[in-house]
Formats: sequence, structure tokens, C-alpha cells
Amino acid sequence: MPVTLQQIAEAAGVSRGTVDRALKDRGRVRPEVAEKIKNIAKEMGYQPSLAGRALVMAKRNLKIGIIMQSAQTPFMVQVYEGMKAAKQEVESLGGTVEIFRVDGVDAGRVMEIMQEMKEQEYSGIALSPSEDTMLKKMINQFSEEYGIPIITFNSDIEDTKRICFVGQNTIQSGRTAAGLMGEITGGKGEVAVISGHISNPALNNRIRGFQSEILESFPGIQLVGTKYSYDDEWVAAKIVEELLEQYPDLKGIYVTGTAVKGVCEALVKQEKEREIKVIGNDFLDENKKWVERGAINFLIGQDSYMQGYEPVMMLFHLLFDDEKPESVYRYAEIVIKNRYNL
Repeated sequence: MPVTLQQIAEAAGVSRGTVDRALKDRGRVRPEVAEKIKNIAKEMGYQPSLAGRALVMAKRNLKIGIIMQSAQTPFMVQVYEGMKAAKQEVESLGGTVEIFRVDGVDAGRVMEIMQEMKEQEYSGIALSPSEDTMLKKMINQFSEEYGIPIITFNSDIEDTKRICFVGQNTIQSGRTAAGLMGEITGGKGEVAVISGHISNPALNNRIRGFQSEILESFPGIQLVGTKYSYDDEWVAAKIVEELLEQYPDLKGIYVTGTAVKGVCEALVKQEKEREIKVIGNDFLDENKKWVERGAINFLIGQDSYMQGYEPVMMLFHLLFDDEKPESVYRYAEIVIKNRYNL
């Protein structure tokens, strides 16, 4: 049975009207009494009606802004699906959610959007950041000076005042890839890393995790460097051609992000797709195709929908229910797949 306002009133020793005013923030209730009522309501599991929540939301003018970089990439397109579902849910209750999509990595554009959100009095912001000193300062300013909570998703900047990160533990993902690479190469040979944007924190963490685990657990593997494709398939293919010229005995390639197609097409062209071991990321249709063809040995996956849905709902619960995230990290499960369990 749902908890009623009368039951809360009896537990708090106040009138039903006092409970109603306290839960709807209508004022005329002493702060300490209002806090007591809200705590009792939470402990009893009280949930206001959808209509009531929508009315309160409309009065508060609750606005959530989402900024997603690399919006054109296949993985972020999947993340976008989760965002749209959360947007629909919040707006059904009277709130507003606006999603701003930025192609590529552009910290300057992200900061422009954040400034526009401040001017338009947004209540909270979720964003996928990049490594940029000015962006870090702006995140801290919004959190501390303006009182606008910020949640990061997909990629993270830990040394800021953001309240929570939603996404993969990318250091651990890189270490997982290293463990797989060590096993399938026999722990010996030359291995290269091909990444996306040099300013993408998530990809950089995967690289760090991969390198540290290789050095620690597989001393027989020689890391021959990291190259950046900037999410461009043609660039990725050229990198592979250059690597094969420079390292004809190359044993493996770790692809931290997108541009898997370019890597695999170049290997097929050189008739090396079965000889060189490849580990990629994300269960995208294009990536699955190359796993089925045998050009990719393993894919390491993460929950894309969750990374779009959870940041919006966390901000909603924080702003509407004063419910803070349980942890500063909301990690997606790391899942490993090959041609036998796709």
C-alpha cells in the first residue's frame, strides 16, 4: 500500500497540511520541521503522485542540460538512445531536458554551451569532457560558485568538482585488454596501440591501463608506441600500413576506440588479418562484423544505454528529491566477447 500524507503527519506529530507544505516546499514551515518531515517521508518510502510531481517540477522550472562530445561516433549514437529515454521520462513529470551534440572533441564549444546554460538558468549539467585546463576550471566554477551540479559520463576528469562519473572503468578496461593480448600472443612480440583523440580522457586511461599491465605482467611484449586516428577510418588504415612497414613482425594491435573498420580493412589488404591479433572496444555492428570474419579476436564492451540514461536520472533525483548519488563512480560492467559468444 502506498504511504499517505496522513501517515507521515502522524509519524512526525504534525498536521497533514504541514506535511503537504513541507514536501512541496511552499514555505511557512520551519526549516527544521520541514527537514524532519522529509526524512520521515523518505524512510517510509513515500512517493508523490505523478501529477503532484509534475506540478512541483513545473513550479521549480527544473532544467537539465546534456552535452555530448564525439556525438557522430557509433558508440555515442547508442548513448544518445539512453538520453532520449531519460529525457522523455523527466519531461513527462514536467521537467525539461535539452541535449546538445558536439561532433568531434571541442572543449571550446562545450564551454560555450555551458555558458549559455548558465545564462538560461539550467539546474544541472551532464557532459562528456575532454582534457582541457579551461574546461576543468569551468566545471569547478559551475559547481562551487554557481551551485550547478555536474555529472560526467563516458569520459571523466577526476581532478574536478564534478559530483559523479557514469561510465566504464577505463583503466581497468585497458588492463583487461592487456591480459587478453598477453594470452593470445603468448606474451611475446611487438604490439601497437591505435587510439582516437589525444584529448579524450577515457581513451587515454585505456592506454595507461594497457601499458601498465603489459609492463607488469608480460615483459616479453614490446610496446612500439601509440598512434592517433582522431576517429578517422582513413587515418587508422594509413597508421596500420605504416606500422607494418616499420614493424613487419608486428604481433598485435589494441584499438582503444573507434576506427576499427579502417584498421581491419588495412589488415585484410595486407593479408594479415589472421596473423596479427586485434583487440577492440564496444559491441557495434561494424565491430561485430570484423569479429565474425576473424579480423578481431576480442571486443571489450560497456553499457552504452546506461551511460546516456543514468546521468539524466541522477541529476533529476538530486535536483528534485535531494537524493545524492550513492558513489562518485557509477561503473558500467566490463564484458568480453569473441566470435563464439557474440
